[in-house]
Amino acid sequence: MRYVSDILEEKSEELVWIGPLESVFDALKLMNEKDVGAVLVQIEDYLVGILSERDYMRKVILDAHASKQTKVSEVMTRDVITVSRDDTIVHCIALTKKHRVRHLPVVEAGKTIGMISLRDLFLDAIHERLGDIPEDA
Repeated sequence: MRYVSDILEEKSEELVWIGPLESVFDALKLMNEKDVGAVLVQIEDYLVGILSERDYMRKVILDAHASKQTKVSEVMTRDVITVSRDDTIVHCIALTKKHRVRHLPVVEAGKTIGMISLRDLFLDAIHERLGDIPEDA
Protein backbone atom coordinates (compact mmCIF):
# COMPACT_ATOMS: atom_id res chain seq x y z
CA MET A 1 0.00 0.00 0.00
CA ARG A 2 1.28 3.44 -0.92
CA TYR A 3 0.97 6.64 1.07
CA VAL A 4 1.06 10.39 0.51
CA SER A 5 4.59 10.37 1.93
CA ASP A 6 5.68 8.14 -0.98
CA ILE A 7 4.48 10.70 -3.53
CA LEU A 8 6.02 13.60 -1.60
CA GLU A 9 9.40 11.86 -1.53
CA GLU A 10 9.30 11.50 -5.32
CA LYS A 11 8.25 15.09 -5.98
CA SER A 12 10.86 17.81 -6.02
CA GLU A 13 8.45 20.66 -6.55
CA GLU A 14 8.43 23.65 -4.27
CA LEU A 15 5.24 24.79 -2.59
CA VAL A 16 3.54 27.44 -4.68
CA TRP A 17 1.63 29.87 -2.49
CA ILE A 18 0.37 33.42 -2.35
CA GLY A 19 -0.97 35.69 0.37
CA PRO A 20 -4.72 36.28 0.72
CA LEU A 21 -4.44 40.04 0.12
CA GLU A 22 -2.65 39.69 -3.21
CA SER A 23 -4.60 40.21 -6.42
CA VAL A 24 -6.10 37.34 -8.38
CA PHE A 25 -4.10 38.63 -11.35
CA ASP A 26 -0.85 38.09 -9.42
CA ALA A 27 -2.00 34.61 -8.42
CA LEU A 28 -2.70 33.77 -12.07
CA LYS A 29 0.71 35.05 -13.12
CA LEU A 30 2.31 32.84 -10.46
CA MET A 31 0.27 29.82 -11.55
CA ASN A 32 1.34 30.39 -15.15
CA GLU A 33 5.00 30.90 -14.20
CA LYS A 34 5.09 27.73 -12.09
CA ASP A 35 2.84 25.76 -14.50
CA VAL A 36 0.37 24.71 -11.81
CA GLY A 37 -3.42 24.55 -11.70
CA ALA A 38 -3.78 25.86 -8.15
CA VAL A 39 -1.92 27.88 -5.56
CA LEU A 40 -2.05 27.55 -1.82
CA VAL A 41 -3.23 30.65 0.00
CA GLN A 42 -1.18 31.05 3.14
CA ILE A 43 -0.31 33.40 5.92
CA GLU A 44 3.27 32.44 6.68
CA ASP A 45 3.25 28.60 6.71
CA TYR A 46 -0.43 28.30 7.61
CA LEU A 47 -3.00 27.34 5.03
CA VAL A 48 -6.03 29.64 4.84
CA GLY A 49 -7.35 28.62 1.43
CA ILE A 50 -6.62 27.47 -2.09
CA LEU A 51 -7.15 29.20 -5.43
CA SER A 52 -7.61 27.02 -8.48
CA GLU A 53 -8.21 27.64 -12.16
CA ARG A 54 -11.77 26.47 -11.49
CA ASP A 55 -12.21 29.11 -8.76
CA TYR A 56 -11.00 31.76 -11.18
CA MET A 57 -13.39 30.69 -13.90
CA ARG A 58 -16.43 30.41 -11.64
CA LYS A 59 -15.88 33.29 -9.24
CA VAL A 60 -14.04 35.88 -11.32
CA ILE A 61 -14.76 35.41 -15.01
CA LEU A 62 -18.39 34.30 -14.72
CA ASP A 63 -19.15 36.93 -12.07
CA ALA A 64 -17.43 39.62 -14.20
CA HIS A 65 -14.88 40.62 -11.55
CA ALA A 66 -11.64 42.34 -12.51
CA SER A 67 -8.60 40.15 -11.84
CA LYS A 68 -6.33 43.05 -10.89
CA GLN A 69 -8.78 44.53 -8.39
CA THR A 70 -10.06 41.29 -6.84
CA LYS A 71 -8.18 39.95 -3.83
CA VAL A 72 -7.39 36.26 -3.61
CA SER A 73 -9.27 36.09 -0.30
CA GLU A 74 -12.49 37.14 -2.05
CA VAL A 75 -12.59 34.12 -4.37
CA MET A 76 -10.43 31.41 -2.81
CA THR A 77 -11.87 28.17 -1.50
CA ARG A 78 -11.77 28.44 2.29
CA ASP A 79 -12.89 24.98 3.33
CA VAL A 80 -9.88 23.15 1.98
CA ILE A 81 -9.83 19.37 1.94
CA THR A 82 -6.41 18.37 3.26
CA VAL A 83 -4.50 15.15 3.84
CA SER A 84 -1.56 14.05 5.94
CA ARG A 85 1.58 12.25 4.84
CA ASP A 86 0.15 9.08 6.47
CA ASP A 87 -3.00 8.96 4.32
CA THR A 88 -3.19 6.25 1.70
CA ILE A 89 -3.34 6.94 -2.02
CA VAL A 90 -6.69 5.14 -2.17
CA HIS A 91 -8.07 7.47 0.53
CA CYS A 92 -6.84 10.51 -1.42
CA ILE A 93 -8.46 9.30 -4.63
CA ALA A 94 -11.72 8.80 -2.73
CA LEU A 95 -11.49 12.36 -1.36
CA THR A 96 -10.95 13.86 -4.83
CA LYS A 97 -13.95 11.93 -6.09
CA LYS A 98 -16.24 12.75 -3.16
CA HIS A 99 -15.39 16.46 -2.96
CA ARG A 100 -14.73 16.99 -6.69
CA VAL A 101 -11.31 18.56 -6.11
CA ARG A 102 -8.09 18.19 -8.05
CA HIS A 103 -5.57 19.32 -5.44
CA LEU A 104 -4.97 18.12 -1.89
CA PRO A 105 -2.67 20.14 0.37
CA VAL A 106 -0.64 17.99 2.75
CA VAL A 107 -0.75 19.45 6.24
CA GLU A 108 1.23 18.47 9.30
CA ALA A 109 0.89 20.15 12.71
CA GLY A 110 -1.16 22.91 11.07
CA LYS A 111 1.51 23.75 8.48
CA THR A 112 1.48 22.95 4.78
CA ILE A 113 4.30 20.58 3.82
CA GLY A 114 3.27 19.75 0.26
CA MET A 115 0.49 19.37 -2.24
CA ILE A 116 -0.56 16.44 -4.35
CA SER A 117 -2.71 16.65 -7.43
CA LEU A 118 -5.11 14.32 -9.13
CA ARG A 119 -2.37 13.89 -11.76
CA ASP A 120 0.06 12.70 -9.06
CA LEU A 121 -2.51 10.19 -7.81
CA PHE A 122 -3.31 9.00 -11.33
CA LEU A 123 0.36 8.49 -12.25
CA ASP A 124 1.03 6.70 -8.98
CA ALA A 125 -1.91 4.33 -9.55
CA ILE A 126 -0.78 3.64 -13.13
CA HIS A 127 2.79 3.02 -11.95
CA GLU A 128 1.58 0.59 -9.28
CA ARG A 129 -0.54 -1.26 -11.83
CA LEU A 130 1.75 -1.25 -14.89
CA GLY A 131 5.20 -0.32 -13.65
CA ASP A 132 7.38 2.30 -15.28
CA ILE A 133 6.07 3.82 -18.47
CA PRO A 134 8.78 5.29 -20.71
CA GLU A 135 8.49 9.00 -21.59
CA ASP A 136 8.57 8.23 -25.31
CA ALA A 137 5.93 5.47 -25.29
